[in-house]
Amino acid sequence: MKKYRCKICGHIYDETKEKILFKDLPDDWVCPLCGVPKSMFELIEEEIVTPSNAVKIAKDNVAISRILEKCINCGMCIQTCKIREGMEFDANSELCVNCGQCIQTCPTGALIPKNDIKRLEEALSNNKICIAYTSPSVRVAFAESFGASAGTFSQEKMIGALKSLGFDYVFDTTFAADLTIMEEANELVERINNQGKLPMFTSCCPAWVKYAEQFYPELLDNISTCKSPIGMMGMAVKKYFCHMNNIDEKNTFTVAITPCTAKKFEITREEIEGTDLVITTSELTDIIKSKEIRYDYIKESTYDEFFPEGSGAGVIFGNTGGVMEAALRTAYNMITNTDLPLEKIEFTDVRGFENVKETTVTINDLSLNIAIIHGMSYAKEILEQVKNGTSKYHYIEIMNCVGGCIGGGGQPKADLSKEEETRKQRIAGLYSRDKETKIKCSHQNPRIQKMYQKFLDKPGSKLSEELLHTTYNKR
Repeated sequence: MKKYRCKICGHIYDETKEKILFKDLPDDWVCPLCGVPKSMFELIEEEIVTPSNAVKIAKDNVAISRILEKCINCGMCIQTCKIREGMEFDANSELCVNCGQCIQTCPTGALIPKNDIKRLEEALSNNKICIAYTSPSVRVAFAESFGASAGTFSQEKMIGALKSLGFDYVFDTTFAADLTIMEEANELVERINNQGKLPMFTSCCPAWVKYAEQFYPELLDNISTCKSPIGMMGMAVKKYFCHMNNIDEKNTFTVAITPCTAKKFEITREEIEGTDLVITTSELTDIIKSKEIRYDYIKESTYDEFFPEGSGAGVIFGNTGGVMEAALRTAYNMITNTDLPLEKIEFTDVRGFENVKETTVTINDLSLNIAIIHGMSYAKEILEQVKNGTSKYHYIEIMNCVGGCIGGGGQPKADLSKEEETRKQRIAGLYSRDKETKIKCSHQNPRIQKMYQKFLDKPGSKLSEELLHTTYNKR
């Protein structure tokens, strides 16, 4: 008797437990977990290895799975947790921030994003209105899985692929990034003007938020109450889009396409509603390959009109420093009632690949001390300063993954020897798009302006607080 493994999700077909030999399965048989055909299975010849030297993956981990048959017990994953995340735990601990950086460093592909392809296919085959929305970082990594160089901007192909899979609408999550900035910049100004809790941390990265809930619960009041762009996009679709188009939100199924495995955990939070499923970049490319759709033959398309591409500020959200820069562009407007001149729109001091960057930005007579951190292990010193009351900062951006969202655990894996180069190329791809985009600031996005006029009233309004803000809890 033999065993066969699905190349996509790792499901094992064990002939000793099944009544039919694998070769005798009908031609239309598909993987019961992810739905791919027989051709995507491979014969297993090696014995299962017990990963005694590997990071523990809890059974209820909604973000990450391990294919035991591929694990060689090398210990790379646990070293990734210790070095990249600064995590210290005993051998039996199942502590996890769901970031998926272990997926990126696993040499054999034993660790993968928790596979939700079957749920996606079931949703696409039912009678609900299926709506996808894509994060900025997906479009500079999507084409890598099909042989393109890192950082290739493949927005139109990505949208075309989603429409070919059967989505009724494809929207751009940079709209919600712009919405996040409207609320977050307003919150920052309000905290400064009203002696609120400072420094304020950004809240877009769910792995960082969960890290704070586990290890720094005393700092939760410092985190912006704004939901992440995914959290806001779900509400924008369910409450605003459906309302404006007379669609019953119960008849919709919303799917966020993200670079981030931690988003799979984020949408399970009781406080976050609106997004029904998260599919990572690598899952999306897997399903396209399983359907034998050739990249060259994908018909290019554009976002649907209700939520088309957002501002350049929203696009750079995927880069380390991008959230900070986007917020500063709009905070300047909120404080001065004028827009930055085009030659000053780029805050170059917050850019770069250093793991900790700091600068002071002066707006009128206000001097803002800011810090940008990417790579969770680099945050501890500044977190301790805030905890001890010795921090000099007003505003701090933290992204769990090196490079920002472009380096998320759900992105295509890069050769570790070229990982930094790959992430820098993806960063360059988003900054290049910002240069090309006519609308540079979130508050300049006409569809954002319309949403406040027709629906939300203003940043920080009662309805904005109800739909777009959240709370955090000690874990």
